[in-house]
Amino acid sequence: MAGTTLPTPLYGLYRQQLGFSELMVTVVFAVYALGVIAVLLLAGTFSDEVGRRPVLLCALALSAASALCFLFEGGLPALFAGRLLSGFAAGLFSGAATAAVLELGRPGREARAAFAATAANMGGLGCGPLLSGLLAQYAPWPLKLPFLTHLALVLAASVVTWFLPETVRRPRRRLRLRPQGMVVPPRVRGVFGPSALAAFAGFSLLGLFTAVAPSFVARTLDVHDLAVTGAIVFSAFLASTAGQSLTARVGARAALPGGCLILVAGLVLVGSSLLVESLPLLVAGALCGGFGQGLAFRAGLTAVSGAAPPEQRGGTISAFFVVAYLGISLPVVGVGALTLGLGLRGAGMTFALCVTVLAACVGLYVLRRPPAGG
Repeated sequence: MAGTTLPTPLYGLYRQQLGFSELMVTVVFAVYALGVIAVLLLAGTFSDEVGRRPVLLCALALSAASALCFLFEGGLPALFAGRLLSGFAAGLFSGAATAAVLELGRPGREARAAFAATAANMGGLGCGPLLSGLLAQYAPWPLKLPFLTHLALVLAASVVTWFLPETVRRPRRRLRLRPQGMVVPPRVRGVFGPSALAAFAGFSLLGLFTAVAPSFVARTLDVHDLAVTGAIVFSAFLASTAGQSLTARVGARAALPGGCLILVAGLVLVGSSLLVESLPLLVAGALCGGFGQGLAFRAGLTAVSGAAPPEQRGGTISAFFVVAYLGISLPVVGVGALTLGLGLRGAGMTFALCVTVLAACVGLYVLRRPPAGG
């Protein structure tokens, strides 16, 4: 998952080298999310049928191919190809890896397995910008070394995955490629709606940090240290992981509305940082918003996966991630389009206001009608 956010601090270098606009940055970023969504809709249930391990190995191969596109980058088409392949890999990981970790958890340790799955997801996404920012700022070959490092990590992960036990009983040998759509069993729909909307709002904030925050830090706050940029993005994902670690103690029924309302506070801080051009407020917004996103995200995932029947768990989790990744793509492209007329600050403040309203509405709804299950 770290490979999917590895280019985040490097977009400024690519802009200088290739000369594209802020809107194009968000489009390149969103291509990744579109790749995720396409795979989740087309192959979201594959791991339920052919097994977790073959799907994970395929995802690792796609991740390596994405790194090679960036490593031998020759223009904007290579960036699009790399991001698309990265999205394909993340789409396979999101459902299959999450389901595999949950199933590999020993009886009585389901909560720890759920935290391991979501923390690996968010922690990996956070480590990508931190790793590439440090390497690009303090090591040679800023546009090469991060991806060489990622290839080495993918190789190590592939070796470990090869020896994992298969958790799907009687996997099929052959599979027909056909669109699966959104797999949401009727018994899960009451839990799925509010949980998925909370994930949409939380991922919108993370999308803002991974696509637009580096430009804001460099162009508005005049901070050009790539390691600082990577650390700011990392702080949002680190706070998300911390929020996830507390979800089991709080309980999914309380964590879902509580996370949404903390996310609202974080969005207010982010909007304020744009208004007064304050780096400390931006960091505070990243920490507060990330923490709320983590609480709500894990609570929603726990509720949805707990309510889903085992034979449809992978597909149901994939549908949950489809909604989440719509949140990380559509609003971010909207911000990029708004920058053409409102500028970076105005677009960011408009975004913060819209997502604040959404998160507040979801939080108040689940506070009054907490979802059962999980």
